[in-house]
Amino acid sequence: MARSALLNVMVSAVRKSTRGLARDFGEVENLQVSRKGPGDFVTAADKRVEKILLQELDHVRPGYSFLTEETGVIEGRDKTHRWIIDPIDGTTNFIHGIPNFCISVALERDGVLAAGVILNPITDELFVAERGGGAFLNDRRLRVAARRDLSDAVITCGIPHSNRGDHQLFLKELARIQVRVSGIRRTGSAALDLAWLAAGRFDGLWERGLQPWDTAAGILMVREAGGMVGDIDRKPDPLVTGNILAGNDDVFQAMQRELKAAQD
Repeated sequence: MARSALLNVMVSAVRKSTRGLARDFGEVENLQVSRKGPGDFVTAADKRVEKILLQELDHVRPGYSFLTEETGVIEGRDKTHRWIIDPIDGTTNFIHGIPNFCISVALERDGVLAAGVILNPITDELFVAERGGGAFLNDRRLRVAARRDLSDAVITCGIPHSNRGDHQLFLKELARIQVRVSGIRRTGSAALDLAWLAAGRFDGLWERGLQPWDTAAGILMVREAGGMVGDIDRKPDPLVTGNILAGNDDVFQAMQRELKAAQD
């Protein structure tokens, strides 16, 4: 595929930020790790990746605003553009030596997702998407899976842990979904879950309590691959609510019905 100038800028910044991550991953026992909260870690690698992304993106698009997992909101002169960054989505996987994590960068223009890049530096799988331009994995065009029945579908989800999330609601939703589908997976990276859904590896996804940096690039991937993304409870913007439901048209509608029934 011929990438736009914008995607080239984003891919270059992401690749530069990941130099050294494979080494860190191979020496995971030596990582400097501090606790942010139960089950939620921040590493020296997280901070280094974010610093490089901030520097590189601000250099090529000066004045744009930022929303990042580690730093939070950085107001730029340009209020119409905002980078949304997760330096390592799947940090817990990363520090436990599980090779399922990624760097996720999205650009929002006038409140609309314009472009996204997701890279797993261990597998070197690079997912990119641009509004109106489709979604790609290492230059191969992506389409969501065509399976129509939940009984044939493999669904991915998030599982609330420790003191986070509504455990009872999740158990009700899980009980409703698990008897109707072919399989359920939990990978530990919402960004990669969405990218894999765009690639047809998963048929559907539901997860509550996510942050914009977890989902921004992945939401665009799914939509550009022909899928649907919405709020589990049918509220207007899943990027704001953080309660994500995704799949092709048929799986999306079927899951929405089942998840609603779980609450009745």
